[in-house]
Amino acid sequence: MALAFANWFDPRLVKLGPLVTDAGTLIFPLTYLLSDIITEVYGYKHARRAIWVGFLFNILFLAYGQLILNLPSPSYQTNNNMFATIMAADARIVFASLFSYLIAEPLNSYIMAKLKILTQGRNMALRFVASTLVAAGVDSFIFGVAAFYAVMNNINLLILILTMWLIKILTEIILLPLSVYLTKRIKKAEQLDIYDNRTKFNLFSLNADYQKNDNHFQ
Repeated sequence: MALAFANWFDPRLVKLGPLVTDAGTLIFPLTYLLSDIITEVYGYKHARRAIWVGFLFNILFLAYGQLILNLPSPSYQTNNNMFATIMAADARIVFASLFSYLIAEPLNSYIMAKLKILTQGRNMALRFVASTLVAAGVDSFIFGVAAFYAVMNNINLLILILTMWLIKILTEIILLPLSVYLTKRIKKAEQLDIYDNRTKFNLFSLNADYQKNDNHFQ
């Protein structure tokens, strides 16, 4: 739902003090927070499944929007053309968002899983921020170029990309106490702390099987 909200509201630019960004950026960082928690507790394989579910639902969202646009309007309609204009603009945004999402979200979970192994599970908060720092930068660049290239001049586009990146990082940092707390609580409730030592990080695999010794919960 966070991804659907982000896609729907992305065409609307908002001003936050001196910063200008698309409205979807305000809620999109929640997808990183959820990916972090899923990867940390359940492992990369389950995060990968969640990523594909989000992608599938947004394909359905886009397909239904296109279906609505191609259905005939009644003769007395007053604002269908306005709706069609909004949806046409939104289609490019959604495609850009899906493309960047399908690259950046797996990257975020991959970095999380690898850093967890490298640090032997220590410094959880730092790992959350580090993975978002890289993945959000990739996501903001790909999305900004795909969605707004030729719509705004290059300077404004660069500022927009940097602003989106900054907001995503700040949101991750602000919500860090909550994400770390939830992760610890879920680990304890589920008795799970999965390490991806033997995971094959193939994005197109839907395998989510882990062995008992992949769980390092203590």
